Amino acid sequence: MLLLSLLDYLALAWFLTAWLGFTLYADHSRWSARNVATVMNRIRRRWLREMFHRELRMVDMQIQQIAQHGIAFFASTSILVLGGLIAGLGATDAAATLLADLPFAAPTTATVWEVKILLMIAIFVYAFFKFARAFRLTTYFVILIGATPPLSGGGGEAQATYIERIARVGDYTAEHIAYGLRAYFFALAGLGWLIHPILFMFTTTWVLAILYRREFRSRALAQILEAEEALSASPSTPARSQDIPRA
Repeated sequence: MLLLSLLDYLALAWFLTAWLGFTLYADHSRWSARNVATVMNRIRRRWLREMFHRELRMVDMQIQQIAQHGIAFFASTSILVLGGLIAGLGATDAAATLLADLPFAAPTTATVWEVKILLMIAIFVYAFFKFARAFRLTTYFVILIGATPPLSGGGGEAQATYIERIARVGDYTAEHIAYGLRAYFFALAGLGWLIHPILFMFTTTWVLAILYRREFRSRALAQILEAEEALSASPSTPARSQDIPRA
């Protein structure tokens, strides 16, 4: 016996395909070199090379700590949302009565409603773990910045390697943040399933289009690319360009 209707299964399959497919496309394909995360990773390396030449790095640490506050906000919000969703499991009868009054809502049973809520719970559990990991990685990143030794001698390969290692920790942090934020977006798409599977497919497609535009076609990305070009064209002191080559 099918727990869900065929339309529900098709909508759920489209949801999972869209989420997984976009992740593979944006992060693990040849097109990933054009997304905003990759561009920001390059700029992060530029920032760290400049940081290496500053004796006082409190500003650099404060920049990352500000980002850490945002990560903590999303992690704590995920916990609050999970509490509300778990409470929603106990209001199955009230939810079914409410949906029955909506002319465009699909008929549902208590079991189907619980399956839909469990999907939302799984999404926010995933988001919490991503933001919690990003919070921890941010701590590592700040510590590595604080442990950066002063520039001495002629710089060289060892310092370039150290910068690259710090930058990779920053990359990992940004990756977990991106995954957590995508979970929030797809959770919004999942709300459509509570009403009707067709609406679920529509909201999934809508979220997919928004994510694609923000990752690859946004005005912010265009400005970031122009800023990166300006940074590349800006003159640096000869000592800096020779001391620490691009990693």
